Amino acid sequence: MLWKGGKRDARTPLSHTMAAKRPRKDASRDGESLAERNPEPSNLFEVVRLAKSAMESVVDDWLESYKKNKEAGFLELVNFFIRSCGCKGVVTPEMFRKQQNSEIIQQLTEQFDEDSAEYPLVLTTQPWRKFQAGFCELVTVLVRRCQYNIIYDEYLMDTLISLLTGLSDSQVRAFRHTSTLAAMKLMTALVRVALSVSLHKDNNQRQYEAERSKGPSRRATDKLEALLEKRRELQEQQEEIENMMNAIFKGVFVHRYRDVVPEIRAICIEEMGNWMQSYSASFLTDSYLKYIGWTLHDKQREVRLKCLKALQGLYRSRELAARMELFTSRFKGRMVSMVLDKEPDVGVEAIKLLTLILQNMEEMLTDEDCEAVYPVVYASNRALAAAAGEFLYKKQFDQDWEAGKEKGRRAGSRDFFRLLLAFFIESELHEHAAYLVDSLWDCAAPLLKDWDGLTHLLLEESPEEGWGDQQENALIEILVSSMRQATEGKPPVGRGPGKKVLSARERKAQEDDREKLTQYLIPLLPQLLAKFSADAEKVALLLAAPRYFSLSLYSSGRLEKYLEQLLAQLREVVEKHTGQEVLEAAARALYVLCNPEFTFYSRVDLARSRLVDTLADKFQQEVSELLQASYLDEDEVYSMAATLKRISILHNAHDLTAWQLSEPCSLLLQRAVDTGEVPKQVVIPTMTCLHFGILWELARVSGTIPAQKELLALKRKVASFCSLCQSCLTDVDSSIQEQAFVLLSDLLLVFSPQLARGERKALELLVYRPEVALQSQLAGFLMDHVFNHAELAGSDDEDTEGKIERLHQRRNLLAGFCKLIIYNVLELSAASDVFKHYAKFYKDYGDIIKETLSRARQIDRDEWARTLLLSLQQLLTELLLQQGLDAVYGKAFREIRDLARRFSLFFGLHQLHNRQALVALHKAGIKFAFQEPAPSGSELGPLNLPFLEVLSEFSPRLLRPDKKLLLSYLEQTCQARLSPPQRGKLWNSLLMYRRSLKSLDDMGSDASRIAAPRPRRRPGSPAKRRRLDDSSERGDSSLQLSSRLETPMLTSTALKRGRQPGSPAQLQEEEGSESDFVQSQPWFSSQRSRESPGRRQQLLAPRSTSRLGLGSRMDRLSLMEEEEEEMVIQEESSDEEDAQGLDMPLSRSHSSQGEQLRDLFDSTILGIEVSSGKCESGRGHLPCRTGEPSLTGNLSPAGSLMGLEHAGDHPSPGPGPSLGMAFLRELHTSLFFCCTFI
Repeated sequence: MLWKGGKRDARTPLSHTMAAKRPRKDASRDGESLAERNPEPSNLFEVVRLAKSAMESVVDDWLESYKKNKEAGFLELVNFFIRSCGCKGVVTPEMFRKQQNSEIIQQLTEQFDEDSAEYPLVLTTQPWRKFQAGFCELVTVLVRRCQYNIIYDEYLMDTLISLLTGLSDSQVRAFRHTSTLAAMKLMTALVRVALSVSLHKDNNQRQYEAERSKGPSRRATDKLEALLEKRRELQEQQEEIENMMNAIFKGVFVHRYRDVVPEIRAICIEEMGNWMQSYSASFLTDSYLKYIGWTLHDKQREVRLKCLKALQGLYRSRELAARMELFTSRFKGRMVSMVLDKEPDVGVEAIKLLTLILQNMEEMLTDEDCEAVYPVVYASNRALAAAAGEFLYKKQFDQDWEAGKEKGRRAGSRDFFRLLLAFFIESELHEHAAYLVDSLWDCAAPLLKDWDGLTHLLLEESPEEGWGDQQENALIEILVSSMRQATEGKPPVGRGPGKKVLSARERKAQEDDREKLTQYLIPLLPQLLAKFSADAEKVALLLAAPRYFSLSLYSSGRLEKYLEQLLAQLREVVEKHTGQEVLEAAARALYVLCNPEFTFYSRVDLARSRLVDTLADKFQQEVSELLQASYLDEDEVYSMAATLKRISILHNAHDLTAWQLSEPCSLLLQRAVDTGEVPKQVVIPTMTCLHFGILWELARVSGTIPAQKELLALKRKVASFCSLCQSCLTDVDSSIQEQAFVLLSDLLLVFSPQLARGERKALELLVYRPEVALQSQLAGFLMDHVFNHAELAGSDDEDTEGKIERLHQRRNLLAGFCKLIIYNVLELSAASDVFKHYAKFYKDYGDIIKETLSRARQIDRDEWARTLLLSLQQLLTELLLQQGLDAVYGKAFREIRDLARRFSLFFGLHQLHNRQALVALHKAGIKFAFQEPAPSGSELGPLNLPFLEVLSEFSPRLLRPDKKLLLSYLEQTCQARLSPPQRGKLWNSLLMYRRSLKSLDDMGSDASRIAAPRPRRRPGSPAKRRRLDDSSERGDSSLQLSSRLETPMLTSTALKRGRQPGSPAQLQEEEGSESDFVQSQPWFSSQRSRESPGRRQQLLAPRSTSRLGLGSRMDRLSLMEEEEEEMVIQEESSDEEDAQGLDMPLSRSHSSQGEQLRDLFDSTILGIEVSSGKCESGRGHLPCRTGEPSLTGNLSPAGSLMGLEHAGDHPSPGPGPSLGMAFLRELHTSLFFCCTFI
């Protein structure tokens, strides 16, 4: 039992009052004068920090000084721990003798350096990187050196444990963290000592029993008495150590394993795992295991990781695992659910833990438990998938493969692949075997690299198992995936991260595998192609094999006959199939073989030329017939479309310029544009052929010094092709339009001004700049095919996969257009057609548009700002034309304001860089607002005046001088554009924008005089008392730097003196209040703009609401947590489970973090207490109203929304108050509003 403020005037057993100070009567006073003359700690701390001395010698030197003077030596150790906490205070002999533990700790707390946010254990700079390791080693070596005598002197360990227990209960994080680490390491060292004493005790017992079993004549009485005395001594030592361990466990662990700081919780769990592994006889019980089980539910990643790793150490031993049946059955569900943890590394450790349970306690995992792990083999994270693959291999394949070895190599291979196919096909979890192969590669690579066995299974005419079509497809995919994995070592597309740098041994292994699979498959690949030649899917997979071959073996191994067979099969595939995928695979395979470096290049080139000759002759004949004929039947159209498709796909990988296909293709495309009689099946490959022909010509002229004649001819081709594609943009068929758009965007990008940069100045003549008409058509196509609600919705009968494919196509179209803007092919103002859809289509294209916004800002900030303004102006103009002036009260206008708010976030960082562009944006916006005069006799003001409300969203990003400048400019514009009768009218939009340009000082000083009621103070908690003005000062200054309040990590309990008026902190506070007020304007403006005039009158009645303690939430010390602020784990009250010693936490109350409010004024200045509605996600969702989207995450400091972070407190119930109407009238007589905080 621990007593925090115990007296030192009585000697009591350790088990009763471990934390009480010991009497110093037995300590020598010889070194007292030395300690008093030199109160600073000795060099023990510096020795550990520098890490240049052996720890054994350091501890031995300290033990010598301790033996000479216990008090002086112990004070040196105490001050070492105090210095390790980062505290500058020193424990003097006078303090040590006269003060209680709590008084010493309180005095040290007041001497803490509160300006520092770090302490040695969390520092990562060079001098401190090894400090924690040295700190832990010192504690361990100290106990090991003292284990035979000093730890039983009833002074050192008793007093040290008492001090560490008191420090671990401190409200200062540095004290708690450091003392908890020391106490846990001390406990670990004592566990080793206890284990050693237990072993000695057992040996002593065996010796005693052996001596007693001897006959009376041979029995040595003296030896028996010595053994009995030794046993009593060991028993006393064991009891004393157990008392120490019990004191540390109950005084430190039980309280700190649920500490609010995750690092402290992680230390406790990690050390408990060490205790259980080292001394399982005492600690591997349900009463200790339950703490790890409870902490499996911790919300912090590092704590969950420590729990899983601690359990892995226990389940790794079959003997220890057998003693954990009750724990396993109780917490197995939680372990299985952690496989899908939001942190991938936690999921990896959870699967490794389940794999150990599978090995040592297989009966504990049911089929349902295993089925929860199987789908993870297809996870995108490779480490997670590999861990799941090992689990799957241990469960499904390991035993069957070992048993299959007895039947022979082929039979064993057959058994493995039979099970693998059964899992892949029957589970129906995924359709690509490459991910399954990658997951199993680390544990089953030798089996998967059995290419000889795989090919023989595929070539069997009458397989015993009767492979079906689905099994053959899967086997071929497994074969090709294993070849890729063995030769490249890269994970499949979409899975990462893979290993970036391979060692020399791994590269050598890859080359060996490449040689091996080449020898196996060169003779067999033509046979496989011949067998499956009619199946396009299988052939497409098999044609990928040559990419992983060591092709030089064709000549060095005298295997040219197999090359001839492969080329013959390639020709047959091209002539037989018309599918896009299989033709592309054939073109790539032919490209791999057509390498001039190989000695067999002439053979491959001859085969390719013969193939292209056949296709070109057929195309020339068919195109002449088409140009002359007035009607073509379906067979002729199909034949010509198939021929063109083969040529266009081959043209992608091979230069077919020598066959002069450009001229007939141009005639064919011109015919299609002129008459519209050419089918789309012919038009699309024709356009593709022309496109690749131009690119191959560009590649040819780029590699040499071209003549001007060649450049002019190529430029004419480019201009002609772009003109034809531009005409195709208006075709009735959408597929032709999309193909024309894709080819145009690619070609314009290739022939952009980037072409002539660097060493390619000679190609400047080829630069092609699109005309204005073409730019307009591209933008119009984007509006019709990308930002079209009908296109997005799709047909009702279209399946999900089809919708995803269509969305992918539209994203490609948008990306092509955005690249033209980024690379200066199109004018930046053309981006307004994209930017204005940023908010409405954020779900589908938000990432693309956001990246375009960022890149465009880097090109020209001023033009970029004008483009943003143009987007908003276009939206408002369209809205007013469609719905009239009443539209400003509708949802569409709120969406425009929301878009402006999102645009304003891009001005948040680098205010000085954006200053000029932002001011120009405001000036242009003001001109636009007053551009259209009001209709005669109208009381509504200029037509575009509501645009000022949109413009007010950008006001928080302005600097104070710029606000004053713009306010003056606004007044001048009003004088110039408004008639004298109109100047006196108070339009809401004008008032709102004018107010957004004013600071609190300009609007009145009443706001700063409203005092907030002080939050209620709990009796007996002086550590929570803070001054409100201090908190608001820090809050305001932090808001100027970050949208979330950064709570200081290290704070002392010493009271601070009040700041003098006019101090720099107060000036900073006043400046921060204005920025906070400006941030709040758009929220209030948007709410008021939604209400109709009649509704506004109904809202004028003041509301009576309860107040909450915002100050108490904001002013918490993050390192001065009270016990009730810690994570509380509630235990179940089941009597049966209590009897078993396993209680499961039902719930935890964590302090709310990252809560964000949108407020009108800076609450810390006005003294308004606002509730902080808890968000469901725990990530600080901003409260929003119906119909308004909610923004989440961090917002920039000058944003239109103000984010507040509260330091670990429970939310107060009830709504926040409305502002008093009397104050509002003083603030602005013409402004009526009412806002309610949620």
